[in-house]
Formats: sequence, structure tokens, C-alpha cells
Amino acid sequence: MDAAVDAALAESLEGGFSSHLTEVDGIRLHHVQGGQGHPLVLLGGWPQTWWQFNKIMPALARDYRVIAVDLRGMGGSDKPETGYDKKTMARDVHELVRHLGHDRVHVAGHDIGAMVAQSMAANHPEAVAKLALLDVHHPDETLTGLTLLPQPDQHVDGDVTAGSRTYLWWFAFNQLRGLPEKLLAGRERAWIDTLFDSMLLDPRSIGDRDRDLYARAYSSPDAIRAGNAWYQAFMQDIEDEKKHGPLTVPTLGLGGDHSNHSFLASVLPGKGPDVRVEAIKDSGHYLPEEQPEAVVRSLTAFFG
Repeated sequence: MDAAVDAALAESLEGGFSSHLTEVDGIRLHHVQGGQGHPLVLLGGWPQTWWQFNKIMPALARDYRVIAVDLRGMGGSDKPETGYDKKTMARDVHELVRHLGHDRVHVAGHDIGAMVAQSMAANHPEAVAKLALLDVHHPDETLTGLTLLPQPDQHVDGDVTAGSRTYLWWFAFNQLRGLPEKLLAGRERAWIDTLFDSMLLDPRSIGDRDRDLYARAYSSPDAIRAGNAWYQAFMQDIEDEKKHGPLTVPTLGLGGDHSNHSFLASVLPGKGPDVRVEAIKDSGHYLPEEQPEAVVRSLTAFFG
């Protein structure tokens, strides 16, 4: 995303937010900071940027120093050829946190950001005070149970009202190298609309302006390549997860009741001794945009 656009978006939020570009571990990471208090790092997912947290950042900034990060390959951050396994991406965030002068931070991640957040807690537990995972957890062997064809309880037509699981067609599409950049060029808004409309209970939760911002952020071949690389690293992530010990930090899983709550509730409690899972009511996958007030309540109650 254009640096001037990021700066203007950051300044538009209440809480004294500002946009920054910092070099860590050989790459530049874009991040937006604001607020006062214990540092809280927000990590977003595909196909979005730090802006996906814009509805919750001002409220969180009343109690925390909020740091919303564009991951390696996202938005205003660099898009190198390699390093999209979640262990490397977690190291990026860990190095950024240290560069900013923080020893221990709360971390909340959504989608790909949740995978990176969990990896950070597993590989750098001394730097994570508490961990929140929004609608997704780190890749593990449960991913190998995904099928190429949609199952009877998976919807493919954009109807999330019944609470059935979404058919994850993009998991396969994003494995392709070189072709998505060609097929999606000039069609960014179309595929972003398809994804959002199939995973939002209320499609109006992410409006035209926001969708245009995300389409612009993924409108270059490098941006498509980098975002796809997060998915292409899943097999390495699964192998890395086998070396993780139990999560030692207090962990909260938040799942949309029309998305992944049931799945998180079946998997996450086995990841550590202090893990709990809550449902965000009346929400699909994009919790911070569909139910921002509920997400803020859950996060502030958990982080304390």
C-alpha cells in the first residue's frame, strides 16, 4: 500500500496513531502505533493489511500501546522471495518488538496473523505475555484432512447464515506458482469481493472503501506472490509445529459462531494448559470488522 495512504489512514484513527517503516532482520516492516499502556501487537491476515483492525484500534488504544503490523509480504512491508514460513515471520515480529524497546507484549492475530502469533508464543515465549488467536490457529496435521472437493457441510455459494463451514478453495489456488499473478491482474476487487462475501455473515461489514484499499494492496504481482507464499509454506509450518512444546502463555481463542468457533474449540485446548475458547456471536470469519465491540470486550477482559 502507498506510504502516504497508510499515513493518512493511521492519522484518521482516534488514539494518536502514526505510520512507521522499520528495518529488522534484513527486511522493512510497516507498522502503525498509537495509544498508551502495555504493548499489544495486532497481526492480520490474507487478503488484508493492518487496516483490518481499524474498528478496534481506537478502543484498544485507551488501555494499550497498540502496534498493528503488516507481516512480511503484506501491505507496506517488504515482499522478499523467501521467508514465509510462520517461524521466520514470527521472528520478524519478535525482532520488531525488541527494536521498539518492548520486552514482553500481548499478541493478537487473525487468520495468517494468528498462525504467526502462535508461532511467536511457541518460539519466543519469553516475549509474549498473553496470546489471542482470532478464528484460526497455527497449521498442524489437521490441515491434511482438508479435501479438494467441498463436503456436504461446506458452503460454496456465499451463504454463511446456516453456520456451515466454508469450502477453502483458495488454499489450493494459492499453492500455484506464477499463475495467480497472471489470472488475478486487474481483477483484484472481484476475487476480494468473492472471498469476503463468502465468509462474512453481513457483507456490509467490510464496505466498498475498505475493499478498494485491500484490492490496491494486492494489485501487484509481488503482492499476490507474497500472499500466496504464506499458504505455500503450510507443509513446512506443519513440520515446525511438531517441534512446538505446549503453549506456556495464557491463550484465548475467539471464533465466529458462523465460522471456526467449533473447530477451534475442538483443537486449541489441547495446545496448552491455559487455553480457553470463546464464540463471537453473529459473526463469520472477519471478527474485528463484523463484531468489533464484542472483540474489544473479549480482548480487554482477557489481557486485563
